[in-house]
Amino acid sequence: MTQVFVVLAALLFTGTLATAQQMPADYQGVLDTLGRTGDFKDGVLKVNIPRSDVKVTVAGVPTPTPFGFGGWVALTRGTGMDVMMGDLVLTQDEVNPVMSAVLAQGLDVTALHNHFFWESPRMFYMHVHGHGTPADLAKRLKPALDLIGKLAIRPDAAPAMTSTVAAGTLDTAKLAGIVGTAGEQNGQVYKITIGRPDLKLQEMGAAINARMGLNTWAAFFGSDANAVVAGDVAMLDSEVTPVLKALRAAGIDIVAIHHHMTGTQPVVIFLHYWGQGSAEKLAAAVRAAVDQTGPRRPR
Repeated sequence: MTQVFVVLAALLFTGTLATAQQMPADYQGVLDTLGRTGDFKDGVLKVNIPRSDVKVTVAGVPTPTPFGFGGWVALTRGTGMDVMMGDLVLTQDEVNPVMSAVLAQGLDVTALHNHFFWESPRMFYMHVHGHGTPADLAKRLKPALDLIGKLAIRPDAAPAMTSTVAAGTLDTAKLAGIVGTAGEQNGQVYKITIGRPDLKLQEMGAAINARMGLNTWAAFFGSDANAVVAGDVAMLDSEVTPVLKALRAAGIDIVAIHHHMTGTQPVVIFLHYWGQGSAEKLAAAVRAAVDQTGPRRPR
């Protein structure tokens, strides 16, 4: 009897091991296309994208890659096509070039955030998403992955952009006209705030409006010829990719994509951005993004 149990256990173990190691041919093709390693378990192909090329310290402590710097992309079978999700670990300088490469191939960026404080160099985490055949997804993802580790990493002491912007005069009427909404002057900053009255959000019977944080805004500082803009866009999930494409096409950097509220219907997602250039150009970029959300504003 003991021998029977030993044989059965061995067979079960062997069968489980074989299943875990049985890589579908099209998933092996994904690994080959991307030039990455991975494994197939529980019906999921997990592609490894570790950042062992970056020596990260957190609060001065040298940290190994598995501590939190192992990026990945995963694929699994869906109805008629595969679903791809992933979390790319990027240096500050890589975020926007990699994001543009993802968007250019018809894939989505669904979140951008940090996992650590006091890390050097600064590291960010970008979640990606897509649908298609394994071969198609691999082909579309490859240009973005090929950028990872190929861009120069600046030390923390060096800013990503050397700015010479100084306080000056802004033609606020022109900026308001371009964006389609008048703003308010607060010291040297001109801020335009745009509500989302098309979204009827409530919590415990209370209306959640622009004053409660359901808004898009843009803050301008500098002069007409040389200005900076920082802001936030309130979006439905269907608006995220169009807004990202509009801002990146205008050379605006995306610095965060996240939630400000939970438990709301519909779900509202927010992204933060920053850019430098002529005030008119920056206002046009803001307008291009705003035009991807809610009701169209007259020009």
